[in-house]
Amino acid sequence: MNEKVTISLPALIHRIGRDSTNQAKVLARLHSCELKRVRRSRNWAVTGEAMSIQSFKEQLKSQTSSEWIYLTKKLETALLKHADKLEPLSAKLARLISENDNITLAELIHLTDCTLSEARSARFNAEPW
Repeated sequence: MNEKVTISLPALIHRIGRDSTNQAKVLARLHSCELKRVRRSRNWAVTGEAMSIQSFKEQLKSQTSSEWIYLTKKLETALLKHADKLEPLSAKLARLISENDNITLAELIHLTDCTLSEARSARFNAEPW
């Protein structure tokens, strides 16, 4: 969940303009993301944790200006590939246990890369009394 995600944004300046790109760089930095050019090409990329990129996208979406439409659409479609990183570990464990009551602790650990104690506490919290 804490892995860095890189989303490619081809020809960003040509699509939204230099001023908008500079504003987006500042907003990205506020959300612990990095928006920068890929080497010396005209292509750009945003890098950060999936949750940070999602909050950056929501910030752009809340802006009233129409110049952010391209950027928000690119971020939304790219984040669909990283949907597993957008869900907190506790919520993922609870969802997996509710979907399959007979899931073993080893399967939980394998699917989520959690520790044995996290899997046990999630199982304990999910059991009906």
